[in-house]
Amino acid sequence: MKYRGLSPLQLGTVWVVFMVAVGVIVGATGPRAVTALADLAQVAPSRLPWVATRLVAFLSYFAITGSVVYGLLLSTKILDAVAHRPVSFALHQDLAAIGFGLAGVHAVLLGLDATVPFSLGDMLVPFVAPYRPLWVGVGQLTLYVVGVVIASFYLRRRIGQRTWRLLHYLTFISFVGATAHGIMSGSDSGTAWAWWSYVGATALVVFLTGYRIVTGITASRERASRPAPASRSAPGSLSAPRPLPAMGPLDLRAPVHTLTGSREKARPAP
Repeated sequence: MKYRGLSPLQLGTVWVVFMVAVGVIVGATGPRAVTALADLAQVAPSRLPWVATRLVAFLSYFAITGSVVYGLLLSTKILDAVAHRPVSFALHQDLAAIGFGLAGVHAVLLGLDATVPFSLGDMLVPFVAPYRPLWVGVGQLTLYVVGVVIASFYLRRRIGQRTWRLLHYLTFISFVGATAHGIMSGSDSGTAWAWWSYVGATALVVFLTGYRIVTGITASRERASRPAPASRSAPGSLSAPRPLPAMGPLDLRAPVHTLTGSREKARPAP
């Protein structure tokens, strides 16, 4: 698909819609959130790390989801008409790194929370946490998987394209693990906004994955149905010699041509 880009009108429309959406969300939720945080800081300041770790956890989940979605958009070539592939690939890589970093901050904030104390070993070793150890352990393993995927970006030339692609399939495991960790261990999973966040992210990833599979199967069938090109002998290969044209008897009385193209008079035969 050839890159066309967005026209100035289209690009301006996208930014206007984005800014309006952000303004609506911030305007509807911002004052209430600030008021709730101010009240919490006055009544129970020790609970602030718990609120912060929940916020950072969702930001990390959205970044990881965005990285997976961008990877699927790259593989299906949907964005190639409106965005340069190197730019899309860089954003795909950066979103994974941002999600990984925010997940690390999420773990550190758990260590600062006094409600459910987490030691350093609890934060690093899966399935030993004092709070829902199974699903917290799933989240810890997801963090390590995302770390492996990010490392593969920087080792791509050393490990080769084939190995890099195989490691890149781990992004699906990381998305499933992050979703399961958020739903089963998150304290906000029962709220409508959190539930629909998980449902919307999962539906988008499942749809793009199905679209990628269908387009891959269709492309494979099209390649298989194309007629094979006519075989040609490779340069330097041996082939059957062509017959030389028939030549008549040599006529010594025929004129002789020199290198300069001049013609000499025929000499009489002795």
